[in-house]
Amino acid sequence: MKDTQNIPPKPAEQARTPRVRPQSLADVAYPKTIKSFVRRAGRTTSGQSKAFDELGPQFLLPYQPTALDFSAAFADAGGVADTSTIRPTVLEIGFGMGEATAHIAALLPDTNFLCCEVHEPGVGALLKRVGEQNLRNIRICAHDAVEVIDHMLLEQSLEGAHIFFPDPWHKKKHNKRRLIQAPLIAKLAARLKMGGYLHCATDWQPYAEQILEVLGAEPLLKNAAPEKHPELLGYAPKPHYRPLTKFENRGLKLGHGVWDLVFERI
Repeated sequence: MKDTQNIPPKPAEQARTPRVRPQSLADVAYPKTIKSFVRRAGRTTSGQSKAFDELGPQFLLPYQPTALDFSAAFADAGGVADTSTIRPTVLEIGFGMGEATAHIAALLPDTNFLCCEVHEPGVGALLKRVGEQNLRNIRICAHDAVEVIDHMLLEQSLEGAHIFFPDPWHKKKHNKRRLIQAPLIAKLAARLKMGGYLHCATDWQPYAEQILEVLGAEPLLKNAAPEKHPELLGYAPKPHYRPLTKFENRGLKLGHGVWDLVFERI
């Protein structure tokens, strides 16, 4: 039997510091290291693997810690090696399986699309679409978009940026993991040309409300919707170039909402 008389009493637990509720959705605590992605499991199909082998050398851009030369990266976007023509470049963060990306690139052949995604099956799927649709104006950087923004993109170099249906992190305790928060938006806004645009879309209303507040708090951006569509309360009608995906269409049939937000660089 243990002698409990000589065991010193445990020190009283220190009082925990109460968590302070953010004053607004734009003030949600952000992780020290910003990442644009979460690793997901997935299997690359034989068709995607073939696309990696055949199209990867031309359409995959390696990450580099120096500014990207758009003219060189998209030299053959028009079908010929012409570095004298300056074409607008749009950044897309997290394209999933590339369905919307390929649609938009085909619809806007005179615009270059720099697309960031780390999910290997998704990268393979977009490469496959590039080959099937003969798309020349897409380049893929399979790397964290935050580092791409920090090191590869000069300020005022982008015509636009797309962030479609980022992970909503539904649980309140996980909200801090959401991509669209003030630190990232400040970086992104600085890379937009004057008059350039940022287009976000989500099917989760609480996230839509946060995005609206975060973008509205960024001094380099202004909401493009209120003047033209005051009835939408700050949200925008779906731009013509963004397609209705199968997943989104299924959700709409079930009564789920989708919110588009379009802000301009000022």
